[in-house]
Amino acid sequence: MVCTVDKKCVKTIQKALKALGKKNFALIMHSGSFPSAQGENTGFGSINSNGGKEVIEYSDGIFNAIQLGPAGKTKSCDSSPYTGTIFSGNPLFIDLKQLTTHEWDNILSAETYNEIVEGNPNKDINKTAYSYIYKKQDEALTEAWNNFKTKNNKKLMKEFEEYKFENDSWLDKDSLYEALSYEHGNDYWPLWTSETDKNLFNPKSNEEKICYAERINEISKKYTDEIDRYKFIQFVLNKQNEKTREYAKKHGIKMIADRQVAFSDRDTWAYQSLFLDGWMLGCPPDYFSKDGQAWGFPVMNPERMYNEDGSLDEGGILLKNLYKKMFRENPGGVRIDHIVGLIDPWVYKVGRKPKIEEGAGRLFSSPEHPELCKFAIARMEDLDQTLEADKEKRVKTLSSEQIKKYGRLIEKIVIAAAKEEGLDKDAIVCEDLGTLTNPVAAVMKEYGLQGMRLTQFVVPEKPEHPYRCCNICERSWAMVGTHDNEPIAMWANSMINTHNGYLHVRNLVEDLFGECGNKDEIISNMTKDAEFLTQTKLVEIFASKAENIQIFFTDFFKLYDVYNRPGTSGDENWSLRLPDNFKDLQPINLANILKLAIIARGKEFADKNQKLIDELCECSN
Repeated sequence: MVCTVDKKCVKTIQKALKALGKKNFALIMHSGSFPSAQGENTGFGSINSNGGKEVIEYSDGIFNAIQLGPAGKTKSCDSSPYTGTIFSGNPLFIDLKQLTTHEWDNILSAETYNEIVEGNPNKDINKTAYSYIYKKQDEALTEAWNNFKTKNNKKLMKEFEEYKFENDSWLDKDSLYEALSYEHGNDYWPLWTSETDKNLFNPKSNEEKICYAERINEISKKYTDEIDRYKFIQFVLNKQNEKTREYAKKHGIKMIADRQVAFSDRDTWAYQSLFLDGWMLGCPPDYFSKDGQAWGFPVMNPERMYNEDGSLDEGGILLKNLYKKMFRENPGGVRIDHIVGLIDPWVYKVGRKPKIEEGAGRLFSSPEHPELCKFAIARMEDLDQTLEADKEKRVKTLSSEQIKKYGRLIEKIVIAAAKEEGLDKDAIVCEDLGTLTNPVAAVMKEYGLQGMRLTQFVVPEKPEHPYRCCNICERSWAMVGTHDNEPIAMWANSMINTHNGYLHVRNLVEDLFGECGNKDEIISNMTKDAEFLTQTKLVEIFASKAENIQIFFTDFFKLYDVYNRPGTSGDENWSLRLPDNFKDLQPINLANILKLAIIARGKEFADKNQKLIDELCECSN
């Protein structure tokens, strides 16, 4: 068992990580998966809770970062964090316990809080009770809002007014949407009966602009309390987030945010004029889906991103403000989900499947497409026309000027936002797993962006595969799995006594046991022993040249359960939490894994670090 309490062992682990050239070691854990402190399980996790603080304390000295999932507001019918709002935070991450304290002027009664805890149907299991807490959290926050108004705490009132003023650019729109949801009895705007309300921020004429402004004023007056309530909830969440960030910083932990590719219903309504009419974002047909993936997310209109002089238009300004906010609030960096969706997105027509024969194509790489050709950066002569439009290598040649055009969103928005918040491009982590077209690869190389390497996905028949240990480059974030994968222990178990498992093991032994004389024996043993294979897969990421390591909480704490199954829906997805008694669990033997990683680097490296190996041996026992 890794010694996470003994200070000597912690220092030894830090020395080992440094010796292996690791700059960052991050725990991946979505906020909803955090455990609860004793007697505080409301049905949902939060890093802002006392349970969250316990994980931060536990991580001190082991990890230097925690990568959270997307933090946007989700819907009662959809628990996926990857469909949340881009600006508004998720009220479920508010720690209700704090609202019962003097710090918040006891605006939530202890009785209400205790009733929520006692009523939690999942209080004895490490699963969220999403539907339950979504409703109960809303009721509790309504009580807190009403008490906040009554008590009129001058300090908190002043802070609230300042928060509203500083964030009005997005907060006014998001809260107005909340008011209109009350008006129509539905928080899905396409079902609203009023065309005016659907298009308040999408006027087609001066007359409509005047009319819509009057309607906004009307709704704002009618639902003043509902609007301010929404803003208050965002204020509370922001204040708690700030407090947590400071607490984490004291423990040497930095936060890494996760920017999903999606826009929520609320965002689509608020910025509808910036999206490409009649098109949606998705994925082309692949191994996982013969018809492709119809995500249903809107596509930013390229013509609204930049002006003719190269400066940012309204769409570009919106995205830059979003990234500035994320970098400001998460100085550890931002993981950009599905980077291909920014650089070389696959788009399909509304109401159709995301297939070529139904009109789909790559937004910037389809010069032959009758409708998308006006956005094309690639020219016909740049294409390998023997390949279909959805193939990753179809764009075979690109000039430096074309690469710059593909990458201008990265340069002018993402990198620029990081710099303005005092960060460099190393604060940007690109999720480039899966589809990686040639334009995306060219942009990442041009700007020196960090990508990700998931060793569970290595193709053992391909010696040059980028996820294989020997091929992982320094500027990578290496991991064995993400939220969309089986825990490594489950994966290893599925590999035992299989041909595919043998191929994986053979590569592992070649990469990590190259100087051993009994490789055949090691291969034989590992193909039969899931625990041996699991440990070796963990050794692999630390032995690699990758400067940054991530590990999902299910892998670190050896939870034999799946967090999310892509392509499926249901309450089991996004529901797994770290057990409240997580300190009693036996996590991975990190000290032993680091020792083996040092040895795997070769005799010369091991001899140089023999004293460190001995210290790790002591910690691993």
